[in-house]
Amino acid sequence: MSDKVPNISEAEWEVMNVLWEKAPQTANEVYSILEERMDWKLKTVRTLLDRLVQKGVVGVNKNQKVYTFFPLYSQDECQQAEAQSFINRIYGGTLKSMLVQFIQDKSLSEEDINELRSILDEKPKSESKSKGDSER
Repeated sequence: MSDKVPNISEAEWEVMNVLWEKAPQTANEVYSILEERMDWKLKTVRTLLDRLVQKGVVGVNKNQKVYTFFPLYSQDECQQAEAQSFINRIYGGTLKSMLVQFIQDKSLSEEDINELRSILDEKPKSESKSKGDSER
């Protein structure tokens, strides 16, 4: 889906994670999974599902006796939209500022640093390869 992904609240993310693991699911099925993790009532889960349907993030199949819910966006699409929103809100849209702050964090292990270095080394190669593909 290429439309702009609507904002999802923290509580709605919990519901989406359940639907990304398995879909379609009924509200009761989503609730039975979430009641192990959260101190929520069934009514809370139904309210969150209704909000997600209204936002256009979750679809609902009403052709059966019991409604089933399914995600309309992939987990990757929602994560990318949330990451961009975070960068815009906290770092003024500048990815570099966020990366510098994370890299300066003392909790990075030598393995983390080597992995980041490897990703950065590969980045120009993958960009020039994709540009070459699009020019053909």
